[in-house]
Amino acid sequence: MDSGAWEIIHIPDKPTYPPEHQPTLKVYASVIKPKFANTIVRQLCKIAPLEDLRHVKRVRRKILPDHGEPQLTVILCLAPEHNEHLNDMPPDVQKLVGPYELSPFITEVCKYAAVSKEEWGEQYKIWPTSFHPPTYNIDGIGGFSEEDTQSICKFMRVAINLAVSSHKPLVNAAVIVDPLARRIIASETDQVYPSSAPCDMTTTETIPFNEPEESTHCQSIDRVSNASSEICLNGVLEKLNGSSCAVACLNPWQWSLQPHYADKCSQWHPLRHASIVAIESSAARDRYLFPNSSESFGLDHSQPSNADSPAKKRKTSSNSPEVRNDSGEAALRDPSIEKPYLCTGYDIFLPWEPCSMCAMALVHQRIKRIFYAFPNPTAGGLGSVHRLQGEKSLNHHYAVFRVLLPGHAHNALDIKV
Repeated sequence: MDSGAWEIIHIPDKPTYPPEHQPTLKVYASVIKPKFANTIVRQLCKIAPLEDLRHVKRVRRKILPDHGEPQLTVILCLAPEHNEHLNDMPPDVQKLVGPYELSPFITEVCKYAAVSKEEWGEQYKIWPTSFHPPTYNIDGIGGFSEEDTQSICKFMRVAINLAVSSHKPLVNAAVIVDPLARRIIASETDQVYPSSAPCDMTTTETIPFNEPEESTHCQSIDRVSNASSEICLNGVLEKLNGSSCAVACLNPWQWSLQPHYADKCSQWHPLRHASIVAIESSAARDRYLFPNSSESFGLDHSQPSNADSPAKKRKTSSNSPEVRNDSGEAALRDPSIEKPYLCTGYDIFLPWEPCSMCAMALVHQRIKRIFYAFPNPTAGGLGSVHRLQGEKSLNHHYAVFRVLLPGHAHNALDIKV
């Protein structure tokens, strides 16, 4: 596979804009005397806090070329977008004008925090802002090595091939991967209604994890790559360019338009998107490999939760030995090996950007990185419509990447969806 023809781009927590075209907001500002600076800022923080502009510095300090003395300018409050009358300032702010000899005027500040030093430099020309580089250390934020790029492209091929093979119509697929062992943990497709099911699908349960015969739920990248390299990308794209109306994340309500067959639909559910089914499959794998772990991982409500309680030991290291050991079922089911905590440290590969429901489910599963090939312009939760990865109120954040296919393939599909 020519990995050089593929491109992996990071989808940041917030929308990116050209450095010279930063979105701005209007604010009331005024030059102030240095001796009043602390008093004015304290009062403004109480009566007119800039809650949504925490990246903007409240006071701008500028050295006057003629006098060589610093000039301080303070942001008083936000200004109406389409009204530039100074008398529209809040009454509490207007009360400060006389006592502190203020001369209010309207200026602009950048609406969003800078995501790069280049943006930060351009923002500073408008009004001083702060810049905080990402503090989390997730592989890929700063780029991928050639080896990692090849591995990512191979797994994306597997996900795309899963979406277009054995299914008619086209559906979404999800492949959960342990990036350290480069091993597939679970691979599933949409199970929203029967028309998207494989012909041999007869059980209402998630396909169990099979050992010792290694199934597609747990394959090493070396074994996968041989099969993946045989995929004809042109043929796959031809199928991808067909109807995508059955892709669950692209059409969350499409299931309601399908005919209901009581004898065939009992196993299908409108919430069974590919990501959800893959999560279930991963959990089934853990239950099989760690059959006695449920007792030790249950919460003991009779005792207070502390650092030594079993509930606090569920989170394991990303280099957990059960994903690295290739000696088979006996080693994986060793009682001394801890059960992994959900999908902590794992990657997931999807042909289409997940919807908000699936994106939130992946937050709960502690997924480390998400890779998708094509955007979801109707319900995307990771860049196209929403950016769940940038929601500060969540207690877990993953990194999101888009894998661009070789040539103009991704562009053609972007236009079609």
